[in-house]
Amino acid sequence: MGNFKEVLGINDVSSPKSASLVSKALLAEFLGNFLLNFFGCGSVVVMVSTAAENKPNFLLVAITFGLVIFTSVQALGHVSGAHLNPAVTSGLFSIGKINLIKALLYIVAQCVGATAGSATLKALLPENWHESGLGNTGLNPHLTPLQGFGFEFFLGFVLVLVVCGVCDANRPEAKAAGPLAIGLTVALGHMGTINFTGASMNPARSFGSALIAGGWNNHWIYWIGPIAGAIVAAQLYENFLKAPKIIEATIVERYRTVADEKELKRLDVTKDNFA
Repeated sequence: MGNFKEVLGINDVSSPKSASLVSKALLAEFLGNFLLNFFGCGSVVVMVSTAAENKPNFLLVAITFGLVIFTSVQALGHVSGAHLNPAVTSGLFSIGKINLIKALLYIVAQCVGATAGSATLKALLPENWHESGLGNTGLNPHLTPLQGFGFEFFLGFVLVLVVCGVCDANRPEAKAAGPLAIGLTVALGHMGTINFTGASMNPARSFGSALIAGGWNNHWIYWIGPIAGAIVAAQLYENFLKAPKIIEATIVERYRTVADEKELKRLDVTKDNFA
């Protein structure tokens, strides 16, 4: 019964102290997705609005999304782990890194934050700029929904593969570079696939912009694709790619050090006796 409660996450909301920590984590997830849709989708509006005068500046969008994720993970990672993405939360849940209740609450907070970010962006923009779609993701008309699903699958896959790699407890050297690595992965995804699906890689990001812009065409691919890719990547890393444990080597080294110290003391005593 205790294990069931742990997996479900009842203990996280059963005490005031735990509930307070969860509340702070939810605020962090809300804020991170707010910033993602506000700044990220804002860069899309700029790109679309100036496309008639210049070539679409996809690099601007890629760098903006990458930077906002980098800064959000750097600022909020210690509070909630900075998932900032239902696909990341789903992938980590599949390998037991987060319990069910907290995962569901995270996803709700992420979607609400993304919606608030898109709504604020809309409120601050001139009405004639709303026609740009406010950064809503859409499938390239030359692609089928199944092809779009494939692109979003691999976007979720590469993102969670990197998240698992930099968060591996047996790779402490990777932790410092984690926010930058994750931000660059988001930028990579946008540079490689933005012209195919809009490079969502984040169901909450697409949900927020779709809700505010009122466009739901092929919306399912932005949920099923990244989440499926994230779960596959998390399982692959956890079961086949995880770094080997470093505890055993540490224990052996400590034993050797203690043994060497004892041997030195014994030799010192023997030397004194001979003297």
